[in-house]
Amino acid sequence: MSGSSATIRDVARLAGFSVASVSRVLNNSGKVNPATRECVLSAVRELGYSPNLAARSLSTARSHAIGVILPDMHGEFFGELVRGMDRAASEHGYLLLLSNIHADPQMANHALAAMRGLVDGVILMAPQLPEMERESALPQGLPAVLVNSPGGHGHHALRIDNVGGVTAMVTHLLETGRRTIVHLAGARQNLDAMERQQAYRDTMARLAPDLPVRVLEGTFDDASGTVLTQRLIDEGLPVDAILAGNDMMALGALLTLREAGVAVPDRVAVAGFDDVPLARYLDLSTISVDIVGLGMRAVEVLIAGMGGDASPPRTELNKTRLVLRGTTRPAC
Repeated sequence: MSGSSATIRDVARLAGFSVASVSRVLNNSGKVNPATRECVLSAVRELGYSPNLAARSLSTARSHAIGVILPDMHGEFFGELVRGMDRAASEHGYLLLLSNIHADPQMANHALAAMRGLVDGVILMAPQLPEMERESALPQGLPAVLVNSPGGHGHHALRIDNVGGVTAMVTHLLETGRRTIVHLAGARQNLDAMERQQAYRDTMARLAPDLPVRVLEGTFDDASGTVLTQRLIDEGLPVDAILAGNDMMALGALLTLREAGVAVPDRVAVAGFDDVPLARYLDLSTISVDIVGLGMRAVEVLIAGMGGDASPPRTELNKTRLVLRGTTRPAC
C-alpha cells in the first residue's frame, strides 16, 4: 500500500491500536506509552503513511511544524545541530522550517514575521542579535526556545559552557609548555565569541599573569582562520600555540601552517572548539560539544512547552569536554 493511499485506519489496524491512540501519537497529544508510540511509528513507516497536515491543522489549530532560525547554515556545526533537531522533531511527528538570517537583525525580523501562523513554535539561535531587538521581533504568544542567544527574558534557553571549555584548553596548553598562546576570536558581537575570548583572557591572567595575551578577531569560518594565521606567519610566527574560537577557524589555521611548512604541534600547537566530525579526521584537539544532543534538546523543550508544560523558563548549560588529539602534544 502506497503512502498516498494509506489511511490512519490502516495504521491503526497494522499497529493493533485504536484510531484514537494512533491520533494521539501523530498529534503528540496526551500521554502515550513509549512502546505504543514505537509500534505506531513503525506501522507509519511500513505503510509510508503521510498525514494530511492541512486537514490536521484545521482540526487542531496546529501546523505541526517548528520554525528554526539560525545565524548561518555553512559549516559542520550547523549541519550537526539541524541533524539533532530533525531527529527529535521526526520522532514527535513535526516538520522543520529553516531560515538563515546571516546574523542580520533585519533578516531575523523578516524570518519571524514570515513564520507567523505557519509554525507552532520557534527555535531561535541568534548570538549576535541584541535581546531587545529579538524580543520585539518574536510574535506574541508564540512558544520559543533560545539557543546560544543573549539573555532569556521569559524563554527557556540552552547555552554552551564556553567558559569551562576554554579554561580547560588554556590550562592544557600551559601545562604542555606553551608560553605564547594567541586566541583567534569570532566576531565581537557574537555571544559565544565574546564569552570564549573573555575566558581565554581570564584564564591567562589567573594561571600565567606574566605571559603575553593576544587576541586576533575574525569570524567563525576557515577563511578567517587562514587569514589570521597567515598574518602571524608574516610576522615571523611569534607564537607557540593557537587557540581558535571554533573548529572551522582552527582547521583554517592548521592547513595554513602545514602549507607553510610549520611543524604542528612541535613548533605550534593548534586547538579548536566544537568537535565537529571533520576535527576527528584531522586529529585536531578541541573542546567537544554534544551538538546533536543540543539540537535534540531544543526541540524536546519546545514541544514540551507547546504541550502545556508549565515549568518556569530557565537556562540550561550544555557541558563541554576536553578532547586531546595530535595537534597539541607537549612541546619538544
